[in-house]
Amino acid sequence: MTRRTVPGALLALTLSLAACGGGEEEATPPAAAEVAEEVSTDLSEAPDVPPTDAPAPDELVVEDVVVGDGEEAVDGTSVAVKYVGAFYETGEEFDSSWSRGADDTLPVTLGAGQVIPGFDQGITGMQVGGRRVVTIPSELGYGEADSGPIPGGSTLVFVIDLVEVSG
Repeated sequence: MTRRTVPGALLALTLSLAACGGGEEEATPPAAAEVAEEVSTDLSEAPDVPPTDAPAPDELVVEDVVVGDGEEAVDGTSVAVKYVGAFYETGEEFDSSWSRGADDTLPVTLGAGQVIPGFDQGITGMQVGGRRVVTIPSELGYGEADSGPIPGGSTLVFVIDLVEVSG
């Protein structure tokens, strides 16, 4: 799993460019960082997931947009999250707690298998008040089978806001 803050991803990109001599060629930024850089830091508004033509990652990628300062979400704790789920390539939303109201949250007990593995793993380590972009390859999502509006083999992006941690 790759875990970075957006500024850390920018630093990694800058170092990569410097190592390559910073020539005329334009480097492709890390795929998830490209998505995370476009996500709003305003936790009072539903975030949009931008489309990208960067290659989809083959592992879970976690990018903090806003680092929270509250209690940390760990396995076994119950959390309440707001989220937007979208397709990696198009940014087209397929589900969102925000569409059910600004105060609607999803309760999840981490490690209990209540949600797809990538979503569960993407929340772990967040702190209350944080916003995170989690890019989930199909193996940690719904796999090769279609699931409702999600075609098999889909790479998914979730923007997750951690609202509460208990237990």
